Amino acid sequence: MYESKEKQERYDKAYLRMALEWSKLSHCNRKQVGAIIVKDGIIIADGYNGTPSGFDNCCEDHNGETHWFVLHAEANAILKVARTNNSAVGSTLYLSLSPCRECSKLIHQSGITRVVYVNGYKDLSGVDFLKQAGVHVAQIDDLDE
Repeated sequence: MYESKEKQERYDKAYLRMALEWSKLSHCNRKQVGAIIVKDGIIIADGYNGTPSGFDNCCEDHNGETHWFVLHAEANAILKVARTNNSAVGSTLYLSLSPCRECSKLIHQSGITRVVYVNGYKDLSGVDFLKQAGVHVAQIDDLDE
């Protein structure tokens, strides 16, 4: 898609900064995560972690534990693509936090072929799964130009 490795990296960093900015829309206290799905140079979906539509925006219970029904950023973005005429096949997913195991299955099944993230989640088995599935995974934690 992009002519050079340098240009690809410039775009990767720009989309990652957007994912980080998008994460700020989350109402979750424990962790705020943002996701951007890009295909053919066009953003086809975005998402952040939070409660399903129609539910109170409180992500944690009185003990500070995340409610089981909170959707992860990548799941929200993939679901957004599903509601359109777009397809995630061959796209890149940009994340502020590497995906968990459950979301990694959704990523692979949706046809996303590349995942780029900033920060690593405490459990990297989701990243390992994606690599095993043939999805190109990269971490870029230095977003300075």
